This record gives sequence, structure tokens and C-alpha cells, in this order.
Amino acid sequence: MAQNIYIKNKPATFEYAIEDRLKAGMVLTGSEIKSIRNGRVSFNDSYCIFYKGELWVKSLFIGEYAHAGYAGHATTRERKLLLTKKELKKWESKIKEKGFTIVPLSVFINDEGYAKIEIGLGRGKKLHDKRESIKNREADRDLKRFLK
Repeated sequence: MAQNIYIKNKPATFEYAIEDRLKAGMVLTGSEIKSIRNGRVSFNDSYCIFYKGELWVKSLFIGEYAHAGYAGHATTRERKLLLTKKELKKWESKIKEKGFTIVPLSVFINDEGYAKIEIGLGRGKKLHDKRESIKNREADRDLKRFLK
């Protein structure tokens, strides 16, 4: 199965300074995994929260699968993330610190065919940090142009 699905949340790295990353499994229905394989995922305003010791992703849009029939799914329902207890405790303690949030960074299909989500522990950037990111990105672009 040579299917390379990798859908990235580009604004997340611009809006947040990502300090730590994790890859987690997701609890999905059959029509959701088929929609992910078709690339129908959007990260608009999606975020992760802790509820009763479990991590959930909210507002992650996974489009409807056209051939699902009666077994369709709600497009923006909450989806449980599958992590170890050790990882959950570590990140839950970090979230209690001021300014940290958990942001979905990408959704991909791994080599075994499972849908995974990469989440990041981020701290919101200020305006001057964003300007610095833009300046660095433009400098890298100019350097690549010069080297070609």
C-alpha cells in the first residue's frame, strides 16, 4: 500500500512556538478513515483538550465520505487521541503552566495503514515573533534562489 497521505496544519507553526511533539492514534469510524485517505481534512480552529484524564481533539474537520450511506459521520465531532498514561500525565502538567496549549500539527497515514495525528505543545507567539518568522522564511527563500 504505497499511499502517502500527509496533511499539514501550516498556520499552527506560524501562530505557536512548538516546544514538543507527539504522534498519537485517533479513534475513528470507517467513513472517517476513508475521507482521510481522500485528503478531506481541515484544521480550521482545531485544538486539543483534556477531559477526565483523556486527550480529545475538537473542531478537526473530516469531510463526509460520499459512499458511506447510513454509516456516515459528523464532520467536526470530538475524537479521542490514543496516548500512553505517561505521555498524558506529562503533557497535562505542562498544560497547567501559563501559556501552553496543544495544537494538531498534521494528520497522516503510517506504514501500517493507520491514521495518526501529530500534536504539538505550543506557546502562542507575539506579533514581533511572527515578524521574525516571516523574516527568516524570506531569508531562506532568497538563499535557496541564490544557490540554484
